[in-house]
Amino acid sequence: MARYNDSVCRLCRREGDKLYLKGTRCMTEKCAIERRQYPPGQHGQGRIKQSDYGVQLREKQKVKRIYGVLERQFANTFVRARRMKGMTGENLLMLLERRLDNTVYRFGFARSRAEARQIIRHGHVVVNGRGVDVPSFVTSSDDRIELSESIRKAPGIAEALDAASKRGTVPWLELRKEEFAGVVRGNPRREDLPMPVREVREQLIVELYSK
Repeated sequence: MARYNDSVCRLCRREGDKLYLKGTRCMTEKCAIERRQYPPGQHGQGRIKQSDYGVQLREKQKVKRIYGVLERQFANTFVRARRMKGMTGENLLMLLERRLDNTVYRFGFARSRAEARQIIRHGHVVVNGRGVDVPSFVTSSDDRIELSESIRKAPGIAEALDAASKRGTVPWLELRKEEFAGVVRGNPRREDLPMPVREVREQLIVELYSK
Protein backbone atom coordinates (compact mmCIF):
# COMPACT_ATOMS: atom_id res chain seq x y z
CA MET A 1 0.00 0.00 0.00
CA ALA A 2 1.37 3.43 -0.93
CA ARG A 3 2.29 5.78 1.87
CA TYR A 4 4.50 8.80 2.54
CA ASN A 5 7.82 7.82 4.12
CA ASP A 6 9.76 11.09 4.01
CA SER A 7 10.03 13.65 6.81
CA VAL A 8 6.59 15.06 7.61
CA CYS A 9 8.21 18.30 8.79
CA ARG A 10 9.01 19.02 5.13
CA LEU A 11 5.27 19.01 4.43
CA CYS A 12 4.61 21.73 7.01
CA ARG A 13 7.42 23.83 5.60
CA ARG A 14 6.13 23.32 2.04
CA GLU A 15 2.67 24.56 3.00
CA GLY A 16 4.07 27.38 5.14
CA ASP A 17 1.94 26.46 8.14
CA LYS A 18 1.89 24.11 11.12
CA LEU A 19 -0.08 21.02 10.17
CA TYR A 20 0.56 19.29 13.53
CA LEU A 21 1.76 16.07 11.92
CA LYS A 22 4.20 15.11 14.69
CA GLY A 23 2.01 15.52 17.74
CA THR A 24 3.55 17.25 20.76
CA ARG A 25 6.78 18.07 18.91
CA CYS A 26 4.83 20.64 16.89
CA MET A 27 4.14 22.56 20.09
CA THR A 28 7.82 22.99 21.00
CA GLU A 29 10.75 25.02 19.70
CA LYS A 30 11.92 21.90 17.86
CA CYS A 31 9.15 22.37 15.30
CA ALA A 32 10.82 22.66 11.89
CA ILE A 33 8.65 25.53 10.68
CA GLU A 34 9.65 27.57 13.74
CA ARG A 35 13.31 27.16 12.87
CA ARG A 36 13.11 27.42 9.06
CA GLN A 37 10.11 29.38 7.88
CA TYR A 38 10.59 28.74 4.18
CA PRO A 39 9.87 25.81 1.82
CA PRO A 40 12.39 22.92 1.68
CA GLY A 41 14.85 22.51 -1.18
CA GLN A 42 17.63 24.61 -2.66
CA HIS A 43 15.19 27.17 -4.07
CA GLY A 44 13.06 27.37 -0.95
CA GLN A 45 14.30 30.83 0.03
CA GLY A 46 13.77 32.31 -3.41
CA ARG A 47 10.81 34.41 -4.47
CA ILE A 48 7.81 32.30 -5.38
CA LYS A 49 5.04 33.67 -7.57
CA GLN A 50 1.95 31.48 -7.68
CA SER A 51 -0.72 31.37 -10.34
CA ASP A 52 -4.40 30.96 -9.45
CA TYR A 53 -4.02 27.25 -10.15
CA GLY A 54 -0.99 27.12 -7.88
CA VAL A 55 -2.92 28.71 -5.00
CA GLN A 56 -5.78 26.22 -5.44
CA LEU A 57 -3.36 23.29 -5.64
CA ARG A 58 -1.54 24.33 -2.47
CA GLU A 59 -4.84 24.52 -0.58
CA LYS A 60 -5.76 21.02 -1.71
CA GLN A 61 -2.34 19.66 -0.81
CA LYS A 62 -2.55 21.31 2.60
CA VAL A 63 -5.84 19.57 3.45
CA LYS A 64 -4.58 16.24 2.10
CA ARG A 65 -1.53 16.46 4.31
CA ILE A 66 -3.42 17.54 7.42
CA TYR A 67 -5.59 14.42 7.27
CA GLY A 68 -2.90 12.15 5.83
CA VAL A 69 -4.86 10.87 2.84
CA LEU A 70 -3.55 9.99 -0.60
CA GLU A 71 -4.67 11.55 -3.87
CA ARG A 72 -7.16 8.85 -4.85
CA GLN A 73 -8.71 8.78 -1.36
CA PHE A 74 -9.04 12.54 -1.41
CA ALA A 75 -10.60 12.59 -4.88
CA ASN A 76 -13.10 9.89 -3.90
CA THR A 77 -14.03 11.83 -0.77
CA PHE A 78 -14.58 14.94 -2.88
CA VAL A 79 -16.90 13.02 -5.23
CA ARG A 80 -18.91 11.83 -2.23
CA ALA A 81 -19.05 15.37 -0.81
CA ARG A 82 -20.31 16.72 -4.14
CA ARG A 83 -23.18 14.23 -4.14
CA MET A 84 -24.33 15.28 -0.66
CA LYS A 85 -26.75 18.09 0.05
CA GLY A 86 -25.25 21.42 1.06
CA MET A 87 -21.97 23.10 0.20
CA THR A 88 -19.42 20.76 -1.35
CA GLY A 89 -16.41 22.32 0.38
CA GLU A 90 -17.92 22.06 3.85
CA ASN A 91 -19.14 18.53 3.15
CA LEU A 92 -15.58 17.60 2.20
CA LEU A 93 -14.16 18.85 5.48
CA MET A 94 -16.93 17.17 7.48
CA LEU A 95 -16.27 13.80 5.82
CA LEU A 96 -12.54 14.09 6.52
CA GLU A 97 -13.22 15.05 10.13
CA ARG A 98 -15.46 12.02 10.60
CA ARG A 99 -12.84 9.54 9.39
CA LEU A 100 -12.04 7.02 12.11
CA ASP A 101 -8.33 7.87 12.22
CA ASN A 102 -9.12 11.55 12.72
CA THR A 103 -11.78 10.76 15.34
CA VAL A 104 -9.33 8.59 17.31
CA TYR A 105 -6.82 11.45 17.15
CA ARG A 106 -9.41 14.04 18.24
CA PHE A 107 -10.36 11.89 21.24
CA GLY A 108 -6.71 11.89 22.25
CA PHE A 109 -6.05 8.17 21.90
CA ALA A 110 -3.11 8.92 19.58
CA ARG A 111 -0.52 11.69 19.36
CA SER A 112 -1.00 12.13 15.62
CA ARG A 113 -3.24 10.87 12.85
CA ALA A 114 -0.43 8.64 11.60
CA GLU A 115 -0.24 6.99 15.01
CA ALA A 116 -4.04 6.69 15.04
CA ARG A 117 -3.92 4.84 11.71
CA GLN A 118 -1.35 2.43 13.11
CA ILE A 119 -3.48 1.71 16.19
CA ILE A 120 -6.53 1.10 13.99
CA ARG A 121 -4.75 -1.18 11.52
CA HIS A 122 -3.40 -3.29 14.39
CA GLY A 123 -6.94 -3.96 15.53
CA HIS A 124 -6.94 -1.92 18.74
CA VAL A 125 -10.07 0.17 18.00
CA VAL A 126 -13.63 -1.00 18.62
CA VAL A 127 -16.67 0.78 17.17
CA ASN A 128 -20.05 -0.08 18.67
CA GLY A 129 -18.68 -3.35 20.03
CA ARG A 130 -17.06 -4.47 16.78
CA GLY A 131 -13.43 -4.24 15.81
CA VAL A 132 -12.70 -1.90 12.90
CA ASP A 133 -9.29 -1.89 11.22
CA VAL A 134 -10.04 0.56 8.39
CA PRO A 135 -8.75 4.11 9.09
CA SER A 136 -11.03 5.60 6.41
CA PHE A 137 -14.19 4.28 8.11
CA VAL A 138 -16.60 7.21 8.46
CA THR A 139 -18.14 7.56 11.91
CA SER A 140 -21.77 8.50 12.55
CA SER A 141 -23.70 10.16 15.36
CA ASP A 142 -23.97 8.07 18.55
CA ASP A 143 -21.07 5.79 17.55
CA ARG A 144 -19.12 4.59 20.57
CA ILE A 145 -15.40 4.28 19.93
CA GLU A 146 -13.08 2.60 22.43
CA LEU A 147 -9.62 1.12 22.70
CA SER A 148 -9.05 -2.59 23.16
CA GLU A 149 -7.92 -3.82 26.58
CA SER A 150 -4.54 -4.85 25.20
CA ILE A 151 -3.40 -1.31 24.40
CA ARG A 152 -4.91 0.77 27.19
CA LYS A 153 -1.82 0.50 29.41
CA ALA A 154 0.64 1.36 26.65
CA PRO A 155 2.79 4.40 27.66
CA GLY A 156 1.97 6.21 24.44
CA ILE A 157 -1.76 6.23 25.21
CA ALA A 158 -1.30 8.08 28.50
CA GLU A 159 1.01 10.57 26.80
CA ALA A 160 -1.50 11.09 23.98
CA LEU A 161 -4.39 11.68 26.40
CA ASP A 162 -2.29 14.19 28.34
CA ALA A 163 -1.42 16.08 25.14
CA ALA A 164 -5.09 16.06 24.10
CA SER A 165 -6.15 17.60 27.42
CA LYS A 166 -3.87 20.55 26.68
CA ARG A 167 -5.10 20.75 23.11
CA GLY A 168 -8.75 20.82 24.14
CA THR A 169 -11.73 18.80 22.99
CA VAL A 170 -14.07 19.38 20.08
CA PRO A 171 -17.81 19.92 20.70
CA TRP A 172 -19.07 17.01 18.56
CA LEU A 173 -17.14 14.39 20.57
CA GLU A 174 -17.61 13.27 24.17
CA LEU A 175 -14.54 11.71 25.73
CA ARG A 176 -14.94 9.15 28.51
CA LYS A 177 -11.35 9.05 29.63
CA GLU A 178 -11.75 6.52 32.45
CA GLU A 179 -13.33 4.06 30.02
CA PHE A 180 -10.77 4.71 27.25
CA ALA A 181 -13.79 5.43 25.08
CA GLY A 182 -15.69 8.25 23.46
CA VAL A 183 -19.03 8.92 21.79
CA VAL A 184 -19.71 10.86 18.59
CA ARG A 185 -22.42 13.33 19.62
CA GLY A 186 -23.15 14.79 16.20
CA ASN A 187 -21.68 16.09 12.99
CA PRO A 188 -18.87 18.65 13.15
CA ARG A 189 -19.77 22.21 12.23
CA ARG A 190 -17.56 24.43 10.09
CA GLU A 191 -17.22 27.10 12.78
CA ASP A 192 -16.12 24.54 15.38
CA LEU A 193 -13.19 23.09 13.43
CA PRO A 194 -9.85 23.36 15.27
CA MET A 195 -6.71 24.89 13.85
CA PRO A 196 -5.28 24.58 11.25
CA VAL A 197 -8.41 23.21 9.54
CA ARG A 198 -10.38 26.31 10.53
CA GLU A 199 -8.19 28.42 8.23
CA VAL A 200 -8.72 26.18 5.19
CA ARG A 201 -10.26 27.90 2.16
CA GLU A 202 -12.23 24.94 0.91
CA GLN A 203 -13.81 26.90 -1.95
CA LEU A 204 -10.40 26.91 -3.67
CA ILE A 205 -10.44 23.12 -3.64
CA VAL A 206 -13.92 23.07 -5.16
CA GLU A 207 -12.72 25.45 -7.90
CA LEU A 208 -9.70 23.22 -8.57
CA TYR A 209 -11.79 20.08 -9.05
CA SER A 210 -14.37 21.97 -11.11
CA LYS A 211 -11.93 22.71 -13.94
